[in-house]
Parts: sequence; C-alpha cells; structure tokens
Amino acid sequence: MSSVQTHTPPTPGSASAAGTPNAAVRAAGRIRDTLRSPKYGPVLVTASLLILVFIVGGTRYRGFFSAQVIVNLFVDNAYLLVLAVGMTFVILTGGIDLSVGAVLALSGIITASLLQAGWAPGVVIPLILVLTSVLGLLVGLMVHVFKVQPFIATLAAMFLARGLCYVISKDSISITDPVFVALAQARIPLGGRVSMTWSVVIAIVVVIVAVIVLQYSRLGRTVYAIGGSEQSGVLMGLPVARTKVLVYVISGFCAGLSGILYTFYTLSGYSLTAIGTELDAIAAVVIGGTLLTGGYGFVLGSVLGVLVLGVIQTIITFEGTLSSWWTRIFIGALLLVFIILQKVLTARRR
Repeated sequence: MSSVQTHTPPTPGSASAAGTPNAAVRAAGRIRDTLRSPKYGPVLVTASLLILVFIVGGTRYRGFFSAQVIVNLFVDNAYLLVLAVGMTFVILTGGIDLSVGAVLALSGIITASLLQAGWAPGVVIPLILVLTSVLGLLVGLMVHVFKVQPFIATLAAMFLARGLCYVISKDSISITDPVFVALAQARIPLGGRVSMTWSVVIAIVVVIVAVIVLQYSRLGRTVYAIGGSEQSGVLMGLPVARTKVLVYVISGFCAGLSGILYTFYTLSGYSLTAIGTELDAIAAVVIGGTLLTGGYGFVLGSVLGVLVLGVIQTIITFEGTLSSWWTRIFIGALLLVFIILQKVLTARRR
C-alpha cells in the first residue's frame, strides 16, 4: 500500500505564517500610529512639507539648490529662530506671548541709541538681555500671581514695549560702533564661496540649549506637564508656579536676543521694526507641530516651521513677479491647515 502524505496549510497563528507579511503589517501599523499621533504627526508633516517646497523651488529656479541659498535661509531667519524658541516654551504650557515683536523692536532701538551715545557693546548687549528678561518676569507674574490671561498680559506688554520705542525715537537710528559693525558683518567661511554670519551660530546654540533643557531637565518635564494638565503637575509636586513665570522670562530673553540679532542684520534700530513678527513666530511654532493647547511639541519642529516660512519667502523672491504679501497669504493658509490637523489628531486621541 502506498502511503498518502497530506500537507496541512499553516494556521494564521503558526510560526510559518508569522513571517515577513505580519512584520510588514506591524511596521505599517506603527507608521500609521505615528502619523496619527498629535506628538509626532504634525512634525512629520512639516518635515515632508519642507522637503516638498524645497524640491519645487529647486526644480523651478536655477541655483535654488546651491549651498549659499540654503545657508542664507538661516542667515535671514536667525532672529526668527531665536524668537520661535522662546515662543515654543510659552505655547508648550498652553500660553501665548503677543509681546515678542514689540520687545524685539525695543531691544533694537535701545541698542542703537546706547551705542550712538558711546556705550560699549560689551555693556549694552548684557543690559538689553537683562531688561527684556525682567519684562518677561513681570508678564509671568501677571499671568500666575494675578491670574491675568496670557493673551491680555502679553497684549499689555506689547503696547508698553511699542510705546517705549516711540518715546526713545520716532526715527531710525543707525549703528556705527566699529566693534558692533565688525561683529555684524563678520562672515564664517564654510568652504568655497559659502559663508555664514555669527547670528546663525548664536541661533544654533540657542536651539541646542533649548532642546537639552526641554528634553533632559526637570524644567522641560514641568513645561510639558503644565501643558498636559496643570492640576496634575501640582499634584505631582512639580514647581508649576515657578515654571509658569520662568517660561515668560525665557521668552523675554529670547525676544531681547532676537532684537540684537536683528540689529546685526540691519545695523539700525527703528520703532516700527517687527510689526506682526510675533504672529510669524506663533505661526512657525504651530506649523512646526506644537499644539496651541500645550503639552505636545518640539523645538526642532519650530525650527522646521521657520525654515518652511523661509523657503516660501525665498521662492517668492526668486519668482520676482509676486508681491511680498503672498508670503502672508501662504503662511495664513498653512496655519489654518495645521490648526485643523491638530484638532483632528487630538480628537482621534480622545
């Protein structure tokens, strides 16, 4: 008798079935969960958007992919990078800071007026950073101690700072201090004809310090905890009160430093400088994936947001026939899209 051998197909749970297909399904599931996550999803979308608009610019305009164009994105937006870092701290706690544009202008016009009066840059720059940090401290105290809404407190600080600009001078003040001018105009060679300014170095250092603080320090953990649930942070014994005040001090410091970097860029101080720049900073942070309600977001995401805005401005510059107001139109459209994306992702999370 010849024996008949039968072959039993593997069941779905058997080892032979749990091969590459299941691994691929699990990997696809992890990718899908990441894209749907309110923590990582918006950041990945922003990174993809940055790559897309850069490719569009590179295929449409000759020389767009050059190294100097890429470096100029950082040179032209160094001050906005620093401003966005401070704004990221505030928005992560669920707050907002509308005063940063006016504080930037105040920083620039005080710097220009003091340098014109003969003060040394080594004295002026630390003094500006202290003054803007103190202004941030006052805002933080208004928010925490007196329970003033961040929108109202920072709006008041915005009017105060902008008013002080007009008190100091209604006209543009040129900076001619030789040390300051030499520092502003100094270029760091990167090879070939490519070079960058010291403003970029300062902005990168600020970004690195902010990343370390938010990801690896108790202050950073408390910032995220406040944005997630302030009451839970209090119950866990975290220094909520001190941190809520400190984030506005950080924002004031960054706004002051941003003003100094802006004076490096323009070599002047003017009371009308940076009108609406606070909205650019907020847009960059939101487009970079930080939730307006707080709790989720990354500094590097804000950097991506700034670069997206910079690439859009560069494309409009290369086009040559479009008004600069198209930048505002595109920023507004992107901001609306990302706010809707945040709402969708947080709704799914619940």
